[in-house]
Amino acid sequence: MTAFTTRPEILGTFGVVTSTHWIASAVGMSILEKGGNAFDAAVATGFVLQIVEPHLCGPGGDMPAILYSKKKDKVEVICAQGPAPAGATIEHYTSEGLKLIPGDGLLATVIPGSFDGWMLMLRDYGRLTVREVLEPAIYYAENGHPMLPRVSATIAGLASFFEKEWPTSHQTWLPGGSVPEPLSNFKNPVLAETWKRIVAEAEAKRDREEQIQAARDAFYRGFVAEAIERYAGSTAVMDASGTKHKGVITADDMANWSATTEAPQTYDYHGWTVAKIGPWGQGPVFLQTLALLKGIDIASMDPAGADFVHTVTEAMKLAFADREIYYGDPNFSKIPVEYLLSDAYNDERRKLIKPEASLELQPGIVPGFEDQYALTMDMLGVTSKTGAVYEPTMAHLSEKRGDTVHIDVIDREGNMVSITPSGGWLQSSPIVPGLGFCLNSRAQMFWLKPGLPTSLAPGKRPRTTLTPSLALYEGKPTLAFGTPGGDQQEQWQLSFFLRYVHHKMNLQAAIDQPLFHTSHFPGSFYPRTREPGSLMAEANFGEDVLEALRRKGHKLTVADPWTVGRLTAARRDADGLLRAAATPRLMQAYAVGR
Repeated sequence: MTAFTTRPEILGTFGVVTSTHWIASAVGMSILEKGGNAFDAAVATGFVLQIVEPHLCGPGGDMPAILYSKKKDKVEVICAQGPAPAGATIEHYTSEGLKLIPGDGLLATVIPGSFDGWMLMLRDYGRLTVREVLEPAIYYAENGHPMLPRVSATIAGLASFFEKEWPTSHQTWLPGGSVPEPLSNFKNPVLAETWKRIVAEAEAKRDREEQIQAARDAFYRGFVAEAIERYAGSTAVMDASGTKHKGVITADDMANWSATTEAPQTYDYHGWTVAKIGPWGQGPVFLQTLALLKGIDIASMDPAGADFVHTVTEAMKLAFADREIYYGDPNFSKIPVEYLLSDAYNDERRKLIKPEASLELQPGIVPGFEDQYALTMDMLGVTSKTGAVYEPTMAHLSEKRGDTVHIDVIDREGNMVSITPSGGWLQSSPIVPGLGFCLNSRAQMFWLKPGLPTSLAPGKRPRTTLTPSLALYEGKPTLAFGTPGGDQQEQWQLSFFLRYVHHKMNLQAAIDQPLFHTSHFPGSFYPRTREPGSLMAEANFGEDVLEALRRKGHKLTVADPWTVGRLTAARRDADGLLRAAATPRLMQAYAVGR
């Protein structure tokens, strides 16, 4: 008997698109129907998500992608994570009276990366034009889209703040001065004009590649960069620190940066090879946790049982503790990833997984990195079971911070892509006048203490939480998956992957399983707190499982059923059959295919 799932696993041979919003998935499918490939479809989907989920991502945000190109026959990473501007020094930020980089406002911004990443994907892997991939986003910005109830609620919660402190945001998100009703038809005409101008500047060139370059120039070396510099450099705005600050980003910063392509970080696990982004993001946490779990019989555990939840949580606590000490931009620091993934290291670390929940932050000590270990632990104030990294000061927006979106696409040729765009959400900073979008707040991932891999420095990439996944089975690119969720992204993806690999569920069944995560380690977002021993689990686990977890010493918070995680996934079988699935949680994500 087949297990009941909330939706069917979508099956076909022509193409599958799955994302965190039904309109975006439908747009991606329409691009495949028009003769675009998986990469064209992903670009169009990504631009539409900026319109329909503006509380989760925007044009001023960032984007890592992991893709498999059939033509190149290799798995690659596109890094569209913009680095810190030239003026983003520790000295400048501390002279502004800051101990932590706020989670919003203009000082929290790094160079917007996603636009260049999308254009790089379009140029090197796609085949459509700038107009063809931007037209759907222009349509929804101009003609409107249903205002998600969650977006309406977010705007309502910020209405008085916007009116008082961020008037440009008030103008955009409360047209006519009132909060848009849930499911009303919402438009962003100014953003539509920005995209139309970029299309027009692109089409001044004849050749497709020249058009893409012209679009990049318009954004990074043209009117967009000029508007950003003009606003950020001349306007002091209120942020979570409780005081007003101007930004440091300039047109020069934007002109001198472009997205790049690099090799993924990989790890082999039970016939699968998982590809992730490098340690400039949290991707290797997933791989480190697999390395710890490789020596444990996960297959024998009930995938919705207390032993599974406990073991995976305890392994993740160890991997995330290492993230805090060792991860950062490898262009600036030596990152010991190979050591952290080695059998010898993980055989020792595995012994720390005990039958009861750990309340301690326990990073490993890598030879040659002892000073870095001591410096970080001292900064975190971690002696043993202490809690907060820092006490929040003015967290007026931290509770309403944005999240993220996710896209997986596979086409009939076998091209495959997993992307987690984020940043530049409507809560992150004020709308830039004349552009219809705001900047990101990714700089909050940096520390203002020198000497760490994640210390603020000009040109350095912040350690992003964005972490798409692509997995090969027996050497063949097979599975693309991911989720929004900040520090929870690796955690929800890992549960999904382990259940899928060990328990032979279909994609939808694996996504529908109850989810859990911990905030045991320091958070990546302002105000950078931690909750030792914490575990959040959906009520769907059942009271017996939840009670067993309490007995093991987890500080349990029970979430309402069907409220945790926003996973999507797509697969290509060896015989060419395509599969896709999307979470029913929040009633937004959808998989389509035929």
